[in-house]
Amino acid sequence: MKNLSKKKKIIILSVMVALLLITGFVNVALNNGFNSNVSKETGANVTTYNFYSNYRSTREATRMQEVQFLDSIIKSDEYSEEAKADALKDKMALIREMEQELKTENMIIGSGFADAVITDTDNFINVFVKSAELTKEEVARIASIVIHQYGVEIDKIIVTPSE
Repeated sequence: MKNLSKKKKIIILSVMVALLLITGFVNVALNNGFNSNVSKETGANVTTYNFYSNYRSTREATRMQEVQFLDSIIKSDEYSEEAKADALKDKMALIREMEQELKTENMIIGSGFADAVITDTDNFINVFVKSAELTKEEVARIASIVIHQYGVEIDKIIVTPSE
C-alpha cells in the first residue's frame, strides 16, 4: 500500500465525521418515527433518551473506527515515518477532543441539567441540552462552561434545548 498523502487522510477523516453526523440524524429520524406510536406522555421521554444515548453510541463507534484506522497506519510497515507521525498526531488530537467533549458534557450535566451532548465543528460548538426550554441564565451558564473549556467566543456557541 502506498503512503497516504495528508490530503487523502484529511478526506478520509472528513468522510468519517460526515458519516457520524449522517448516522446521528438518521437515528434521530428513525427514533422519532418509531416513537410517534408511543403515547404522548412517554413518547417525549423515550425520544429524548434515544437521542442522547444514540448520539453517544454513534459518536463512540465512529471515533473507535477512526482510532483503529490511525492505529493501523501507526503500526504498519507500509507507511513512511512521516505518515506514522501524522497519524499519531491525529490520534492524539482526537483523544483530546473526546476528553474535552466528555468533560464539558459532564460539567453541564453537573450544573443541573438532565443530559447534554456537544458537537464541535470547525465553525461552531453545538450544545444540545435535555430541557423543554432554557432561560437566559441557563444559556449563560452553559455558554460560560463551553467558553471556559474550549476558549471560544460566545458567538461560536449554539445552545439548543431538546426534550
